[in-house]
Amino acid sequence: MVRGFDLAFPGSSSPCRGGDDDAARFALDSASALSEEHTMNRHEFSLVGAALEARATGALYWPAEHMLIVSDLHLGKSARIARRTGAMFPPYETRDTLSRLESDIAQTEAKTIVCLGDSFDDLAAAQSLDEEERLWLARLQAGRRWIWIEGNHDPGPVDFGGTHLAELATGALIFRHIAEEGATGEISGHYHPKARLHARGRVITRACFLYDEARVIMPAYGTYTGGLRSDDVALNSLMQPGACAVLTGKQTHVIPMPR
Repeated sequence: MVRGFDLAFPGSSSPCRGGDDDAARFALDSASALSEEHTMNRHEFSLVGAALEARATGALYWPAEHMLIVSDLHLGKSARIARRTGAMFPPYETRDTLSRLESDIAQTEAKTIVCLGDSFDDLAAAQSLDEEERLWLARLQAGRRWIWIEGNHDPGPVDFGGTHLAELATGALIFRHIAEEGATGEISGHYHPKARLHARGRVITRACFLYDEARVIMPAYGTYTGGLRSDDVALNSLMQPGACAVLTGKQTHVIPMPR
């Protein structure tokens, strides 16, 4: 099994303590140096005793529960943009998102799928999915427990299979769309966190997981989704000083949360 790695920083006993630009540059350079030796398609960590895997795709896997968690799919976003602004985007984001989700399900052999809210860009976007996309989604759901957590974009029930919940508690973990202050063992989405780093004279921005001893905030999984920088006050107020950021993309890179 390929395992994630932690990057140690000078003068720190925690692999992700700190987060200033020097530490971020050191982290990214170190990760790049190791990338030829390790296939960094996931980073393993624990939250209140639960062993989790942050995947490079932006999905989170809980092996003990055979559970795959994704957040903020925003299916049908191009249709919503066209409907509201008249701007036309290539209408392929739903199929690209479903294709990546299908791959994550196949690779993990997950038996339970949890979608952490804003799965559809709005209710009209859900209704705009064509027949092929609806059948694709139905195939992914077949034989699996599928849970839709309500989000702020899709607060009501939608005409798809699965269970619709405001939040889900499983063992010591609780799954909801928007993080709540003071929560422990919480996995949420909503903010679309991204990390902005200065490395080797370049500025690199990537969607990322944020995690500390109390919570995980998931990156947006959908293809047409923006992001909120990790140094935003909303994220800083939620995450503890020793928080980590797991950058997504072709590989995972683990760094102190940039603040």
